Amino acid sequence: QVQLVESGGGLVQAGGSLRLSCAASGRTFSSYAMGWFRQAPGKEREFVAVISSRGGSTFYADSVKGRFTISRDNAKNTVYLQMNSLKPEDTAVYYCAADLRTAGWNPRQNVYDYWGQGTQVTVSS
Repeated sequence: QVQLVESGGGLVQAGGSLRLSCAASGRTFSSYAMGWFRQAPGKEREFVAVISSRGGSTFYADSVKGRFTISRDNAKNTVYLQMNSLKPEDTAVYYCAADLRTAGWNPRQNVYDYWGQGTQVTVSS
């Protein structure tokens, strides 16, 4: 069992930055990959970024590549999503998720068994 709690969302103007955090508990944090996903109003939830268990590998959706950075601190059981150059189309509820199945990393939602409650990010134009 893994519990995930996101924080750091809020309202920001276009071009601004936010850093999301996701604190994990319940299993050895350094043993599993972590992903970030988002769901905009009226749209399906989509992949944003993923990081491997030790942090050596990352992968991003094309829509955020070069603007967002995923990182993790295994000593603090926390994964982060640094979001820069935010755009109105980044407005969504952001979720972190834990993948305890994949040896490396996987952007597919169906391999993630544990999800946080989500944090709202709103980017105004």
